[in-house]
Amino acid sequence: MLQCPNCNLKDIGKIGTNQYYCWNCFIEMSLVKGTLMLHQVEEDGSLSSLDDLFEEEERRIDL
Repeated sequence: MLQCPNCNLKDIGKIGTNQYYCWNCFIEMSLVKGTLMLHQVEEDGSLSSLDDLFEEEERRIDL
């Protein structure tokens, strides 16, 4: 099961193909080649990358 690398909870919803949303900390995640790409949804609906806040090992997913 997918776990949020930010808050470490499993309250994750699927919002599209390989796209997920954490209902606890409100970040959007995309799964690309086994690595999560993390984004914050801004007020205007745009996405800001959060990848630089996490090590690649923290974002790697083994499904």
